Amino acid sequence: MRVALTIAGSDPSGGAGIQADLKTFHQHRVYGAAALTLLTVQNSTGVSRVDCLDPALVILQMEAVYSDLPVAATKTGALGNAEIIRAVARAVRGPLVVDPVMVSKHGAPLLAPDAVSALRDDLFPVAALVTPNLPEAEALTGLAIADRAAMLEAARRIPARAVLLKGGHLAGEAADLLWSDGQARWYPGERYDTPHTHGTGCTYSAAITALLAHGLDLPEAVSRAKQYISGAIRTNPGLGRGSGPVNHFQVPELSGIEEGS
Repeated sequence: MRVALTIAGSDPSGGAGIQADLKTFHQHRVYGAAALTLLTVQNSTGVSRVDCLDPALVILQMEAVYSDLPVAATKTGALGNAEIIRAVARAVRGPLVVDPVMVSKHGAPLLAPDAVSALRDDLFPVAALVTPNLPEAEALTGLAIADRAAMLEAARRIPARAVLLKGGHLAGEAADLLWSDGQARWYPGERYDTPHTHGTGCTYSAAITALLAHGLDLPEAVSRAKQYISGAIRTNPGLGRGSGPVNHFQVPELSGIEEGS
């Protein structure tokens, strides 16, 4: 049984954060462990409160998991502040996928303004992959990103081993860019006219993490995860009065992965 660890915040409505990550791990036949970083009060209509946990408590959760389970891959989501980011960077083990969550789907801040430098300087250097959306990439690079050329330049400027720049905020196409080993790989995608996209970034990065835990290489893991999140958006269950969740029951592409692995 493969094991993956998510280090992220809690969404009580189940669409994003720890809850989305664990559902996605399970759907990809990966045993999910979790270390909480912050608590939110939110649902599909908005976020009314965010409370960060003590960094020492975050680390104790991580160490409890790493000391007992064979974690094959780890991901981070909302980390809240610079102190938690630096603590996680020191304690994380093995392949790491960083989803640099800065704001919620509703625009509520999930990262302190002074913590962006901690992401760049402390966490990105220990990551196997960083998965920003376009607004996050703009905050990280200072670039205005409106087309593929700007996406490529932004990906080159982000100080990480590999960058998956998600193009969902582009006008028209919804292509994602994987910049890795000096190579650009584009993953085109269909755009769906739906408000139900809560937790897409969490779910996408969790799918990549699960597939890396299974031993797939990065380009293939991104390709299959892109298929999964696209289907999850397309078949969303229509829950909630606002930006509802995607369909975590979407069937992923697991061919070539041993049953029970």
